Amino acid sequence: MTCDTVDIRRRNLLRGRARPSRPSIRPPWSDQNSFTSLCIRCGKCGEACPEGIVGAGDGGFPEIDFLKGECTFCGDCAAACPAPVFGDTAGNPWNAVAAAGASCLSAQGITCRSCQDSCDQSAIRFALAPGGIARVLVDGQACTGCGACVSTCPVGAITIQLHAGDGHAA
Repeated sequence: MTCDTVDIRRRNLLRGRARPSRPSIRPPWSDQNSFTSLCIRCGKCGEACPEGIVGAGDGGFPEIDFLKGECTFCGDCAAACPAPVFGDTAGNPWNAVAAAGASCLSAQGITCRSCQDSCDQSAIRFALAPGGIARVLVDGQACTGCGACVSTCPVGAITIQLHAGDGHAA
């Protein structure tokens, strides 16, 4: 069996995971769909990342860990890669946006604005809902999917979600 035919998502069965994990977010400007067939797993993208958020994930393939920080879209990972993994760094880095889960403190009536305060794009805001509870609203047009809001959330309620559409998504 060659590396081309291995579906790394099926490893969950061998690792004893009943449910599949979230899809890995690959470095920006890479085609999420063909990443594992093009990447040679040299680790140069991770070494080049000044934020330290690119690391070896499942199968040794690079993935983004937003718990370590945000992506500044500097392009150093793409410049360091010897394989034809990355597209034009002048284009859209990926089709991803932040999303708040049910464990969000604001959804539970506790005032918290950590994600909003960390968002340089002003893509996160809060709207009062009936009962005086503020709901997190993410402007999908303004959100770059940089992940600045992920590591600042005290309860881990913020995730970055990939969306299909431009080849930069899973």
